[in-house]
Amino acid sequence: MQRQSTKLRALLKAKKFLHMPSVYNVIGARLVQSLGFEAVYIGGYVTGASTAITEPLLTMNEQIDPARDIADRIDIPLVADAGSGWGEPIHTMRTVREFIKAGVASVHIEDALFPKRAHYHKYVVHGIPLDEYVEKIEYACKERDRSDPDFVVIARTDTCRALGLKEAALRLNKAADVGADMGLLFPRTREEAEAAPKACKLPLVYVQSRGNRDGRPIISRKELEQMGYVACIEAQVTLCTEFHFLKKALTELRNTGDYTGMTNADYV
Repeated sequence: MQRQSTKLRALLKAKKFLHMPSVYNVIGARLVQSLGFEAVYIGGYVTGASTAITEPLLTMNEQIDPARDIADRIDIPLVADAGSGWGEPIHTMRTVREFIKAGVASVHIEDALFPKRAHYHKYVVHGIPLDEYVEKIEYACKERDRSDPDFVVIARTDTCRALGLKEAALRLNKAADVGADMGLLFPRTREEAEAAPKACKLPLVYVQSRGNRDGRPIISRKELEQMGYVACIEAQVTLCTEFHFLKKALTELRNTGDYTGMTNADYV
């Protein structure tokens, strides 16, 4: 059976733009697959929020276990959020190895301090020094080469939020030098979003965070392709949409004893 990582490599080689909704369970991933998306993503945000644990407190197993369940039940590649690799470079090697064993096709590894601070979700940036980050990515790539050469290592930096595009691009370019396959950063403005693919050696993933509080622009898939991005993660679209409509349905059910938002035929 072909590895999902091999499928992902083939999609990237064919220059197929990857539009990846973020899910946290198997049924969501199966729905994404059934609608023709090229790949699917599991983020730390949705895993933490859906379990009411919150991302900064997640353990490696709490992220890998749902990823394993999803990867085992879909035919499209799964990309996963591997946080800060759960430690130092040697811990990051084990993190990559465990995600590969779980059948995941790719992970992104970031330069946030580990353990993550509780106010991470307020966009407070605690970036580790550049040399430490590069070493972490280097060790992740060593494990990729040893365990599954097709596995895709995505270098992520959060520093654009605090230090600007120049610093973020520098970090991704250094990560490219030690073997990273793709990059991910967080442009603060549309101008930075347009400039980022030109400033970075790595093909970039854009993170679409609908409802974000730092003003990061929401950009259509067509526009992202024109800018030079190769993939887009839809970070909150499934979790927040599900919560919004589930709340409406349950409120009606509680208040009236009935739910009229779907017909019997809609349930089939």
